[in-house]
Amino acid sequence: MSPVCVTLDAPDDFEGWREASRALLMAGVAPADVSWLVEGDQVPLFGGGSPPAPPPDAPPPRVPRDFPDLARLASRHHDPERFALLHSLLHRLQSERGLLDDAADPEVARAQAMARAVRRDAHKMHAFLRFREVRVEDGAFSAPHAALPQSRFVAWYEPEHHILRAEAGFFVRRFASLHWSILTPRISAHWYGEELRFGPGARRSDAPAEDAAEVLWRAYFASIFNPARLKPDAMRAEMPKKYWRNLPETQDIPRLMAEAPKRVAEMVARGATLSAGRRQRPLHLPAHLRGGMGVETDMPADLPTDPGDYAEAQAALRRDLLARNDLPPWVANATQPVMGEGPQHPLLMFIGEQPGDEEDIQGRPFVGPAGRLWNKALEEAGVPRDEAYVTNAVKHFKFTPTGKRRLHQSPDAGDITFYRPFLQREITLVQPRLIVTLGATALRAVSGRAMPVTKLRGSLLRDPEGRPFYPTVHPSYLLRLPNAEAKAREYDRFVEDLGQAAATARKLAA
Repeated sequence: MSPVCVTLDAPDDFEGWREASRALLMAGVAPADVSWLVEGDQVPLFGGGSPPAPPPDAPPPRVPRDFPDLARLASRHHDPERFALLHSLLHRLQSERGLLDDAADPEVARAQAMARAVRRDAHKMHAFLRFREVRVEDGAFSAPHAALPQSRFVAWYEPEHHILRAEAGFFVRRFASLHWSILTPRISAHWYGEELRFGPGARRSDAPAEDAAEVLWRAYFASIFNPARLKPDAMRAEMPKKYWRNLPETQDIPRLMAEAPKRVAEMVARGATLSAGRRQRPLHLPAHLRGGMGVETDMPADLPTDPGDYAEAQAALRRDLLARNDLPPWVANATQPVMGEGPQHPLLMFIGEQPGDEEDIQGRPFVGPAGRLWNKALEEAGVPRDEAYVTNAVKHFKFTPTGKRRLHQSPDAGDITFYRPFLQREITLVQPRLIVTLGATALRAVSGRAMPVTKLRGSLLRDPEGRPFYPTVHPSYLLRLPNAEAKAREYDRFVEDLGQAAATARKLAA
């Protein structure tokens, strides 16, 4: 067959690639006969014809459910051969159904490495992007509608891969009330309070070098810097120097490192307690500085290992939630927040939907009917209770009052989004071997998007930070089944899920 040339609209045009690759496969075009280009690329010397139309009766390609997510991530990699690699994998998957399970296959390994690199790049962007405030004057950053506020927040960032379009939603959710722009060399994103737009790339000089709030931010960073837990190699691994010139706090790191031995000696001489839980309470920082990090800014730089520190860190998480003045309105009806329970570094971390009536009254998770059923299933699955941590995606009981009864009301997407940073902090603190999501709300809270529990149940997946998790149903689902036979059948399957999750966690830790 004659060579074919496919030109995609953008470097991260996954949908365009998917549509074209499906058509090529159905038309019987071999991957070796296809050249993949992005709009603006130079056409190969020998060119290539347009893709042929597939026959009307050609069957569509079939792929395992893990492949679309893998391909979507890998398509954002900077490797110019990414689309050709994914097309080759798609072609092979039609005859090699278990291909993605073969981690030794060179193409599978390469695609998975690309996906991991893109996930890491996105995580770094969430953590190390800093907005700086600028005054809006003379039509600068003009909006397509409505007058702009007096200030706008602008960030310069240089991602390794083509991630801005995919990750802009993270900043929309976190900074919905601000008007901001993210400038990168290849593309820019602009949020006007109601509409997100993308434009051409920019130069570093187009972004402000500093703003007034940076003095406050640097003071805050210095106040939480713990010299007793200084680990330079780990710090540089987590925050590579290439990001430093965008981060105001890095100006003080050499000085803080140099002073660390002296400060530790002084603390020991005073008999100071070096517990992470007794650090200074955080200053009140502007929203564009507080929210730009991948984790909340008052988390310790090093996770606690002492049981007392761990308990204090959990208590601090609860205090921080209670201190919020932007809780959803319905929270006023709840009795109290219900936080998680269990050891640090457990075999399994179970995440449910939200507290129920009994949990709200007692202030403990999974003590109601669904929790008692979960405890029974956990015991039958052979999972020791002291190797499990249990919590909920939403920390307050959402209900509709009807007389003396309080009828459970499912959390909506906004509720899940609000509590998600607290859940992420909790996961980081607990550090489980494997997360088990119980039901659709927990699955969405961990994965970051709506996903079908019934289709993904029993699969080993990865969250946006690369952590493994295992979806299954919520035990309340079993309680709602209409007849005894269905309940018994689904209960046995639930026990099997818990046992499989435990076995998977032990393999991951081996």
